[in-house]
Amino acid sequence: MATINATITLSSADLTSDALSISSTSTLSEAGVNTGLSQTDGLTRRTYSAAGANTILTAATYTEDEAHKVYIKNLSTTASESVLVKIGGVEIGYLYAQDWLFIPWSADADPTPDADISITTSATNMTVEWMVFVQTYA
Repeated sequence: MATINATITLSSADLTSDALSISSTSTLSEAGVNTGLSQTDGLTRRTYSAAGANTILTAATYTEDEAHKVYIKNLSTTASESVLVKIGGVEIGYLYAQDWLFIPWSADADPTPDADISITTSATNMTVEWMVFVQTYA
């Protein structure tokens, strides 16, 4: 079995009156057990020739309500270029230049609309990368 560790570190010398330093690590496991997630579609990197909406992950491809995890990054270095992330048509937020997210995903295909993940790029020739760590496929 694969072992996938996710670590986030948040630090700042001047955000608060004291230096901020928070770090947390998690081993990505299947739902309800200690078995590690062991599947992925691999890292995808795509450059979009036009600004607009694109579905990057289709919920029906994956088994619903499991311990899937999703990573998405806006690779742009232009501060004004953003990627709007939506799940099932609901806005999650914007990723500006070099911003990224790492979230759990239910891959629920029952509601209307499905929990597909889509992105909307704000400019031409923007590059976005993503990866999904999967418990099982539908």
